Amino acid sequence: MSQVSVLDLLKEASPLTMGVLLLLLVFSVFSWAIIFSKWNSLRQARTADGGFLRAFRNANGLEAAVAAGKQFRQAPLTAVFVFGFEEVDRQVRKRGTIGNKLAIERSLQLGISEELARLERNMSWLATTASVSPFIGLFGTVLGIIDSFNSLGQAGSASLRAVAPGMSEALVATAAGLAAAIPAAIFYNHFGHVIREMGARMEDFSLEFLNLAERTFED
Repeated sequence: MSQVSVLDLLKEASPLTMGVLLLLLVFSVFSWAIIFSKWNSLRQARTADGGFLRAFRNANGLEAAVAAGKQFRQAPLTAVFVFGFEEVDRQVRKRGTIGNKLAIERSLQLGISEELARLERNMSWLATTASVSPFIGLFGTVLGIIDSFNSLGQAGSASLRAVAPGMSEALVATAAGLAAAIPAAIFYNHFGHVIREMGARMEDFSLEFLNLAERTFED
């Protein structure tokens, strides 16, 4: 007896099943586009962060660190540095020294929040795909099984051979849902870990920034 391939099942699929599969395909394509884009952007951001941090630690003062920021513009730490430096520069131009450390800390926190929001952009789509796709696939499977049993009842046959093709077609939707959800879940968790790690680095950097600012401008 010849085996039926998945492609053969898709050719015989009902319009409803095909609609479910096309919806899952859209979820999967967008998820993979986000995965590749996020992988590349996070890799570049981590590399730039490392370069900027080394240059910052070798700088003699904040003015010298500005040049490092221009060299590593893609680094999230550079954006945090700019937020802090602008506040320090305002205070120094007004008073000649740092007069409000709390304002500098708030500026650094704003920079961290803005960069974390940028790094987390489109992560919600991966989370949605990971959580929703299995249920969409299950929905298509249930409807396919209902349709198979309905056709079985109309045909008046109760043999496994009569119902098996329809059941196989219906289960393809579940497999497609899992195929879309599993990569999205894996990379959502991986990227989340990377972003949390980068967030912790930004928090640590804010302390280094304050130390350098105090050494540079305080009497």
